[in-house]
Amino acid sequence: MKKTLLAAALLPCAMAAHADQNDQPQSLSTVVVTATRTAITTDEALSSVTVITRADIDRLQPTSVRDLLVGLPGVSFAQSGGLGQQSSLFLRGTNSDHVLVLIDGVRMGSVTTGAAALEQIPVDQIERIEIVRGPRSSLYGSDAVGGVIQIFTRHGTQDGKLDPSLSVSTGSRSYWDSHAGLSGGDSHAWFNVGLGGQYTAGINACRVGAAELGVACFVDDPNDDAYRNWNGMANGGYRWDNGTELSVTWLRSKSFVEYAGSPYGGNQAEEEQEVAGARLSFTPLDLWKVTLNAGQSRDDSANYYQGTYNDPYAGTQTYYPRVPVFYAYSRRNQASWQNDITLASNQLLTAGVDYQQEHINSDTGYLESTREDTGAFLQYLGTFGRNEVQLAARHDHNDQFGNHNTGSAAWGYAFDDGVRLSASYGTAFHTPTFNDMYYPFGYGNADLKPEKSRSGELGLSQKQDNWNWAVNAYQTTITDLIILDENYVPQNISRARIRGLEGQFGVNVYGWQVQSYLTLMQPKNEEGTYDGNQLPRRPEQTARIDIDRRFGAFGVGATYFASGKAYDDQANQYRLGGYTTTDLRASYDFLPSWRVELKLANVFDRNYETAYYYNQPGRSWYLTLRYSPATR
Repeated sequence: MKKTLLAAALLPCAMAAHADQNDQPQSLSTVVVTATRTAITTDEALSSVTVITRADIDRLQPTSVRDLLVGLPGVSFAQSGGLGQQSSLFLRGTNSDHVLVLIDGVRMGSVTTGAAALEQIPVDQIERIEIVRGPRSSLYGSDAVGGVIQIFTRHGTQDGKLDPSLSVSTGSRSYWDSHAGLSGGDSHAWFNVGLGGQYTAGINACRVGAAELGVACFVDDPNDDAYRNWNGMANGGYRWDNGTELSVTWLRSKSFVEYAGSPYGGNQAEEEQEVAGARLSFTPLDLWKVTLNAGQSRDDSANYYQGTYNDPYAGTQTYYPRVPVFYAYSRRNQASWQNDITLASNQLLTAGVDYQQEHINSDTGYLESTREDTGAFLQYLGTFGRNEVQLAARHDHNDQFGNHNTGSAAWGYAFDDGVRLSASYGTAFHTPTFNDMYYPFGYGNADLKPEKSRSGELGLSQKQDNWNWAVNAYQTTITDLIILDENYVPQNISRARIRGLEGQFGVNVYGWQVQSYLTLMQPKNEEGTYDGNQLPRRPEQTARIDIDRRFGAFGVGATYFASGKAYDDQANQYRLGGYTTTDLRASYDFLPSWRVELKLANVFDRNYETAYYYNQPGRSWYLTLRYSPATR
């Protein structure tokens, strides 16, 4: 495995020696807003940032958000089965609820678990994803310990045309996916609407033998676990001549997923994610921009035990009616007021206030069901010759956990030939979730304390016309880290330390587009009983290579991913072996705006686990017919 990861990192470096500087024209730097809550280019961001564009999504042909993110620097996933099954994202080795997920600026995620159901977000509705690694509590408050991921939904064009879009897919295990959309706009207004659906007959998520070992789903469930999803999206806006802009966004995803846990099958979870928001920005003065945001996110889930099966002893058929055995409906109302003030050339001061209210309604009888948080933040961005400075501070008041102060400082220096050195330090915190504190039946711990972290990072990067590279080294120390003990009760451990090294290299050579990523990490528990053990479900090494090429109307590509070993528990008793996967893809533009795509995933049919005793899909194929004006 170590040799495989090393080869994955070094292959693009060898190819770079043959790079032709005239293969591709120089491109403009990508604009990001998540790193500083203001629009800056990736060249100006002193944090570690990765941007996935719509062009990347079309090129990679993903079936889920996981397909897009897995293997990126610092990103790893654990998933309890195939498409649509519960997944957990770990960013830089922190817990899955240490990642703040935004959709068009609105916080997404369950109030009960604290994590965002990324497996429920349809990729056809996504325009762009920004991944910012490292602490961001000084700008966003709780949850941004490992970083922030912001998903932007597809927006309408402003060319005065109506642009329809359509895609239909089929594939292994009765897979189908469809999407239809319409967008348009002019110099002032724009809109985009879309409807979609997805289905798969699924795989047998839980391995046979789980009952005997008392792990995973705890029973031997031989049934395949199907998944279906229906989703809709709409957004639009209007910009007046004086620069005032009003925009609204809405995304809804409703899923029905079968899950392992009964020897007769029929277990099903009904999940609904909804995000709605409105944004108003205006400039009272030339040097002063005001932005007002309001939004709500919902995460509703209900679990059912149902099914029909033959009793092997009585020879009769028994039916379980569709009655929910668990439900939880969570809401997060939020609003913000942000002021961007230009102090001088290349100097910007940002000040604002955030408010959020969390509420849960469930059949489990939580001792508390509502809490509020108000945060005030201040940020300064300045450039002085070759030096760049970013400073931020924030004060949060949570009506349940009191006051928290966080801050960050970053410095960058630009050398010749596009080389840049950066250094940063930041603190962050995370408040325990409702499940952590109040889950009934003895699985909650009302004495939990908020988790706190401090992180330091050094980075070196270079960007040229046809190639780029970056290396970032960091250390994060988390105190009072919340983990599950052997009885599945959350506990604060004294300390965890995560050290990591991230590298990436991209090159365009003879028309081939190559992008590679490498993560080396030590996510260690420093609590007495398990001192030195690896934190659960976080591999110490991952690597990924994307290679793509177009030959006129034809496109071909491949993705190679490698992961080192991990463990499923803090005692490091249950080992998850290292593995590699290879995906191949091809496309053909047979008419203007029309494209056919073919993808072979896990070509060599590797068996692997990212959660103990939960299966992952084997070799799979997907065929897509797509109409989009963007391909004209």
